[in-house]
Amino acid sequence: MSGHWEHFPHEADMGVRGFGATRAEAFEQAALALTAVIADLNTIAPREEVALRCEAPNDELLFAEWLNSLVFEMAVNKMLFSRFEVHINDGRLDARAWGERVDVARHRPAVEVKGATYTALRVARDCRGQWLAQTVVDV
Repeated sequence: MSGHWEHFPHEADMGVRGFGATRAEAFEQAALALTAVIADLNTIAPREEVALRCEAPNDELLFAEWLNSLVFEMAVNKMLFSRFEVHINDGRLDARAWGERVDVARHRPAVEVKGATYTALRVARDCRGQWLAQTVVDV
């Protein structure tokens, strides 16, 4: 099964899940799910590259840091991202995200994501070896 993402309902907020053959791919897919909470991914061109780095003592906290670093970049630089490349090594994540500045008329942002929470936070492999990375984001 190739990587993919999905949303899951959670009271007033939104859950995001990424699946992948590797932990990095699951993180990439979850980042797509995060962006898809805000806007249609098909409307976001991967024009500008942004480098991101974060560290944490375990996979779950690293995943929350990763999503929160994207939320920060989106808010500060008024950007949306549609492509990600993640590398994880020994508690450190180095990534590149490609996207463009928000065009309200074209992207029609639905909500603002305030941040990733620790609710339903999970990074694990299933019985088939597929990676899952999930959490609830505050909208």
